[in-house]
Amino acid sequence: MKKAGFGFYFFLVIFVFLVMFPFIWVFLTSIKPPGEIFSSFNWFTKNPGLESYEAALTNRPLLRYMLNSLVVSSLTTILALGFASFASYAITRLPIKGKGLILGIVLAASMFPQIAIISPMFNLITGLGLRNSYIGLVIPYITISLPLAIWILSTFFQKIPYELEESAKLDGASPFQTFRKIIFPLAAPGVFTTGILVFIAAWNEYLFSLTINSSDTWRTVPVGISMYQSQYSIPWGDISAATVIVTIPIVIIVLLFQRRIVSGLTSGSVKE
Repeated sequence: MKKAGFGFYFFLVIFVFLVMFPFIWVFLTSIKPPGEIFSSFNWFTKNPGLESYEAALTNRPLLRYMLNSLVVSSLTTILALGFASFASYAITRLPIKGKGLILGIVLAASMFPQIAIISPMFNLITGLGLRNSYIGLVIPYITISLPLAIWILSTFFQKIPYELEESAKLDGASPFQTFRKIIFPLAAPGVFTTGILVFIAAWNEYLFSLTINSSDTWRTVPVGISMYQSQYSIPWGDISAATVIVTIPIVIIVLLFQRRIVSGLTSGSVKE
C-alpha cells in the first residue's frame, strides 16, 4: 500500500485546524482576562487565568443546567431507542405491507421544522401541566428524535441475514424472542451509534427548552448559556468558559466510544 505523502498530511492539518478553529478560539477567549477580551484581538494572552470559569460557575447555576440536560438527554435516548428498536424491527423484519411508504413518512417527519410544531406542542405540554419539568421536555424531544432513530436503526436491521431469523423460527422462537436474543444483540453497534446521535441532539436542543421550561431551575445548557448576557453587556469570557465546560463531557463520550461509533456506522453501510 502506498504511503500518504506530504501533501496529504498538509491538507489534513489545515482541515483539522479549520474544523477545530471555533473551539480553539472559544478556549483561548475563556482564559483571557475579561478586560483583554474587548481591548485586543490577539490570539494569546500574556496573563492567562481562570476568572471566567469561576464567574461562569458562580454567576449562573451552570451545574444545574448540565444536570437538567443530562437527565433530559438520557431519558430521551432511552425512550427513543426503546420505541425505535421495536418499530424498526417491525418495519424491516415482519411481513408488513407498505414498508417503503412507512419509512418515507418517518423520514418526512424527521425533516419537519421544529418551529412549525412549537405552538401545538406548547399547548399540549401546558394542558398536561408539564411545563418546567423533565417530562415536559422529553415528550417534544421524542417527537424529533424518534423518526431519526427509526430511520437509522432500520438500516442496521436490514443488514442482518434473514437466515438467522428463519433458524430461530424453526426452533420455536416467537418474534419477540427473536428480536431480543438475535436481532437486537447483532444490531448493538448500530443501536449504540444511534443512541449517541440522539443524546447529542437532545443535549444541544434549544427551541423547545427555551419555550417550555421558562423557570431558571429547569433550563438546559443551551438556554442557560444564552441567559448569561445582561442588560448592558455580554460577558463573552463567562460564555466562552461555560461553553468549554459543557462541551468537555460530549468530547469525552465521543473519544471513549469512538471505536463503537465507527463500528456502528460502518456496519450499517457495508453489506455482509
